[in-house]
Amino acid sequence: MEKDKERFLISILGEQKLDGETDKIEVLTAGNFMKKKDHYYIGYREYDEDNPETFFNNLIKVEGDMVTINRKGPMRSQLMLEKGRRHQCIYQTVAGDLNIGVFTKTLENKLHEKGGTLEVSYTLDFNTDLVSENRFFIKIEEKQNTAR
Repeated sequence: MEKDKERFLISILGEQKLDGETDKIEVLTAGNFMKKKDHYYIGYREYDEDNPETFFNNLIKVEGDMVTINRKGPMRSQLMLEKGRRHQCIYQTVAGDLNIGVFTKTLENKLHEKGGTLEVSYTLDFNTDLVSENRFFIKIEEKQNTAR
């Protein structure tokens, strides 16, 4: 049964512009992907580079022009991304919970039952002051069967 888990290869390219500087991150990991009714679900683990025993479980729910990212682990967060709308979201930090504004500029959902892509660009603000501009691109494809 374990071989049926994490059947998909998930590639994530992330970009954050903060104070005139751009930070990029690239993640390639195994994970889960499924369609249930009109929703797509992407699930994967994200490990802390400084502390490999620590990880976050990420679940991305995609329904039309709405993407919800739930991150569970040592600290939790939930981002709601809806094209053309601003949402208030909670982001847990060591110092306490932050209430941040998230405005989704673009959302391109090209997911289908065997994978596909999801691209989102959004801004984060704190007390209505712009904190950062962000973008991520996720590509999902079925893993090739490598068993011999």
